[in-house]
Amino acid sequence: MKTAGPKTLQEAIIYFADEDVCVKTLAAIRFPDGVIPCPKCGQTEHYYLASRRVWKCKNPECHKQFSIKVGTIFEDSPIPLSKWLPAVWLLCNAKNGISSHELERGLGLSQKTTWYVLHRIRHAFGLPDVDSLNGEVEADETFIGGKARNQHKWQRVGKGRGSQDKAAVHGLIERGGNVVATTVPNLEGPTLRGNIERYVAPTATVYTDEFKAYALLGRKFDHHIIDHTVGYVNERVHTNTIENFWSLLKRGLRGTYVSVEPYHLSRYVDEQVFRFNERKDTDAGRFEKALKLVSGKRLTYNELVGKMPAADVEA
Repeated sequence: MKTAGPKTLQEAIIYFADEDVCVKTLAAIRFPDGVIPCPKCGQTEHYYLASRRVWKCKNPECHKQFSIKVGTIFEDSPIPLSKWLPAVWLLCNAKNGISSHELERGLGLSQKTTWYVLHRIRHAFGLPDVDSLNGEVEADETFIGGKARNQHKWQRVGKGRGSQDKAAVHGLIERGGNVVATTVPNLEGPTLRGNIERYVAPTATVYTDEFKAYALLGRKFDHHIIDHTVGYVNERVHTNTIENFWSLLKRGLRGTYVSVEPYHLSRYVDEQVFRFNERKDTDAGRFEKALKLVSGKRLTYNELVGKMPAADVEA
């Protein structure tokens, strides 16, 4: 953020209480060169209608009116930016996330609306193009889902302690660097090796546990295995760094969000990945980076809920 901008949550709430300030902030981040093109014809000549906070294209064949929200996760939302921007600030800076009920109380919106707002922001966090992970990279997988011991007896029948009815997430982390985590349909060798080949540089050293899906990694990578039946660390060979990320992810899912449907899990993973990868930045810096991701990532309510009607939701 610029030095004149907010640096703390308290400052952000006061600063973004003015809708005009919100419009100028978003415009400056989306179009740093000051050139705002018409989303319909691309014309850069336009009028600004201050009373409605919209631009009107000067092209005589167009004359389209558009707001700064067009082409972003905020498009078609009647919720003012003075509520959207504090929501973005909170989500990208709350280490364990923020629940829709807490945001409901903070913004004065309905819980269904804040649930939708949060998912639209998470959608913006979706995994962008990342540089290949290099150096020392750890790979591991985990399951996300309810524990059998916490379920009713009729729900536990036949489940035991396995992975049934749980969603699988695969993670890769460069020691001292970024993490890449994605939901995967299965934990078979081709799936996990394909993920590693996609995100990890061929020159990297890859550390995994003894899971058989990683057995053939040595054909393309310098691959080292830690056998957890023997120990958890053997000099440089361990997967403790990615395990630390799993603990952060599950702390948020279990403590803040409590119950997450597998259908929505990828967005919650993206949320934690964004915060982890920007962990060395300031609150203001993470907020600015989040706003740079909002363009071109619309998420309609019907898409979010699987084509269900968007009744009584304002976002």
